[in-house]
Amino acid sequence: MNNIEKCTSGKQYSLIIDIGKTHVKLHVLNSILESVYSRQMTNTVNLEDIYPSANIGKLWQWLCENIQVLTAEYCIAKMTITTHGATAALIDRESSKTDGLVLPILDYEHTAVFDETPDYQAFRPDFEETYSPSLPAGLNLGRQLFWLKKNYPQQFSQATDILMYPQYWAWRFTGQRLSEITSLGCHTDLWSVRHNDYSKLVKKLECTDMFPELQPAWQNCGKVHTELCESLGLDQDCQFFSGLHDSNASFLRYRLANGDKPFIVISTGTWTILMASQVKLSNLSANKDMLANVDALSTPIACARFMGGREFELICEQAGSWLGEQFDVLSLQGVIDQGVFALPDFSGGSGPFGGQASSILGAVDKVSGIALATLYCALMIDYQLNTLQAKGNIIIEGAFLKNPLLCATLGQLRPEQKILLSKDATGTVVGAGYLTDWGNLDTNVELSESKPIKLNGLDDYRKKWLRLVEH
Repeated sequence: MNNIEKCTSGKQYSLIIDIGKTHVKLHVLNSILESVYSRQMTNTVNLEDIYPSANIGKLWQWLCENIQVLTAEYCIAKMTITTHGATAALIDRESSKTDGLVLPILDYEHTAVFDETPDYQAFRPDFEETYSPSLPAGLNLGRQLFWLKKNYPQQFSQATDILMYPQYWAWRFTGQRLSEITSLGCHTDLWSVRHNDYSKLVKKLECTDMFPELQPAWQNCGKVHTELCESLGLDQDCQFFSGLHDSNASFLRYRLANGDKPFIVISTGTWTILMASQVKLSNLSANKDMLANVDALSTPIACARFMGGREFELICEQAGSWLGEQFDVLSLQGVIDQGVFALPDFSGGSGPFGGQASSILGAVDKVSGIALATLYCALMIDYQLNTLQAKGNIIIEGAFLKNPLLCATLGQLRPEQKILLSKDATGTVVGAGYLTDWGNLDTNVELSESKPIKLNGLDDYRKKWLRLVEH
């Protein structure tokens, strides 16, 4: 059966592209957003270009090769995408180049972006306008644009459009150019939360006309290019929907399911991002890596962040553990009893204690490194929840679901709040899946409750950790 016969006679599926900072994934979803097929590869930075950049050529090749494989079994009639933030593409829409880029897509971890732009601090908008704090490296997209324009003025001047990362891929597949709020409102300095419009920075950068029309994340960009449908085996009428920022994809389904009730979503992966509904933006502190994201429904959401996945790995490495090492409640109790503490910052500048010198205090050789990293991340989350003054149920998504003892430790630290665990590991993907049939899908979310652990001395351990980190 060829692809056209398969798509007219059988079930139709949606394909979700998920480009995270660490991994790239493809998921085929059925009509009730169950993942029936997935592929994954490591996302690597291209270090061979004029500066560290997204490896667009490798990504495109991998996507095409794997889409060709999956379409042999599944009829793909809809597509969308979710990606990490702090990333945009400068394109020449008339370019003959396949990727359309006038400059490589800058890797947001390139430290030169921050180091070489001390004058940007006076150029950027106030925190009270954007609720976007000054962040290290290139984590403020506005700083990236400032740096690119300063260092590569000729190429920058050739750009006709600035496309946020999800919408760059939408353009590659369909030729449609648009902007979308979750990526624009993600610590970019480019969006004024106060005025619900582009910030003054966009005008200062002389980029106002380079951002395409703002459209919702579920905007139908139209059909995928005919030649791509043919070469990749997609349905000939396959539609591509605009897409959104990955943490906002996780948040979206809970926003739809919870209505007016306060809640917190903790999206975990390379980054641990706490997104709290119904929290006053005045609670946010610019120097503690707190910010307002804008959700898919254009509502500002109070957020706090740290590089949980990255820090977890580094603590394990420094403490002599590996990520797959087995540990249990006794391992956690041993860290507490021995008085061993992991003190931030292990991320190189992010989180509420960004810039402090990291250290491990105590006889680390006598305890489990992975247990130490688990306690550290639970304490960091607890600290940020207190700083946000976040109320309601706490919902955990993503990588930390694989560490039930971390979730249970958070439960002991937060006895007044329920800790709820997503029952699937693809919350970001499912959130993006809503975009392919907006308003017509069941928004109930299946969750399980994490029961709190019972560790002796945890409260005293937390108090001492707080004294050490707030010195």
